[in-house]
Amino acid sequence: MTPRRQPLTFLVTLAAVVVLLLALVAAGIWWGGHPEDLPGFMQRTFVANRGTRVVDEALARIHREYYRPIGEAQLSNASISGAVASLDDPFSHYLTAKELSEFDHPGSFSGIGVEVDPNRKGLQIVQVFNSTPASRAGLKPEDLIVAVNGRSLAGLPEDDATSLVKGAPDTDVKLRVEEPGHSAGHPRTRTVTLTRATISEPVVASITRKVHGIPLGVVALAEFSAGAHAEVLEAVEHELQQEHVRGLVLDLRSNPGGLVEEAQLIASFFLPRGAVVVTTRGRVQPTQALRAVGGAIPASIPMVVLVDRDTASAAEILTGALQDHHRATVVGTHTFGKGVFQEEQSLANGGALDITVGEYFTPNGHNLGGGGVHEGAGISPEVKVPDKLIDTPHALAVALETLAAKVK
Repeated sequence: MTPRRQPLTFLVTLAAVVVLLLALVAAGIWWGGHPEDLPGFMQRTFVANRGTRVVDEALARIHREYYRPIGEAQLSNASISGAVASLDDPFSHYLTAKELSEFDHPGSFSGIGVEVDPNRKGLQIVQVFNSTPASRAGLKPEDLIVAVNGRSLAGLPEDDATSLVKGAPDTDVKLRVEEPGHSAGHPRTRTVTLTRATISEPVVASITRKVHGIPLGVVALAEFSAGAHAEVLEAVEHELQQEHVRGLVLDLRSNPGGLVEEAQLIASFFLPRGAVVVTTRGRVQPTQALRAVGGAIPASIPMVVLVDRDTASAAEILTGALQDHHRATVVGTHTFGKGVFQEEQSLANGGALDITVGEYFTPNGHNLGGGGVHEGAGISPEVKVPDKLIDTPHALAVALETLAAKVK
């Protein structure tokens, strides 16, 4: 009869094992969320390291015992932000998932694609952005918008005047525009009708100026965001092929930098294939020389780079490369002096670390920073512009005169 009891005994044993395993799983799940409640010997055995245990314990106690509810995500974000802030590095940041999404999807606006300044008669165009309704209509910097849809702008506050120009995409707006270069009593005016559009925040704008009868192109780059090299190339080709300019000013004033890869690609438009653009060195990354990849415009086209104290990071990399290879004359003030670069590293919570991972050096071996993450000497211009004039039309005039003197 004994053999007949073996299956029942086996089933009882199996059930006991299953119950024990379920109990262990449940305990593991609970203790996983409450590591501070584990016995000391289990903490030492199953929790990664003491530093991690302390952080987890502190966050768990705050989440459970603070007098008002604090979400776990909020605590996690705050702890990561605090860790990054402790580096005392103004160039390193933690981006939450929301901040990262906003960073990766820059804003847009609806309008005609110009930057304006107030004028007693209306709105003075300062900049016309490429590939916009304004550029297609032939509007130029220094044009003066004096009426919108038949309404005079004279005496209107700037906000009221600009609100008349703005509007929903695919709607028309009629502008009366005065062109510069004519007597005040007999200005030349024209009327243009534009169809408003949704315009991504532009990073490149270009204009053509004549100095002593010589056509010169000015290409302004606001930042080294993803795809900026394509916009720069389009602007450069427009100036060379359609405006037939004989020299280029690359305006990098107030350019805070951006992606090192974009600096490499833009430098490739002006330097021969294989020329060193920048050398990077990091603690976990090998020393790497980034080189021009080809496609440069003829070296017979002279260049000037216009910079100021806010020209930094990738903008300094590009400026330093053009200066060290004697491809361009640098005009302006000394630049910011940022000798380190950052790398965006994704995190499991949807956010990212944007932290300093190395230093960079110009082709001649100079690091522009102040011993790491502090502001350094930057790049010294060959032609200096006083600080108080760097943001005025005088600075661009100096750059254009310098460029005109290089044209043969």
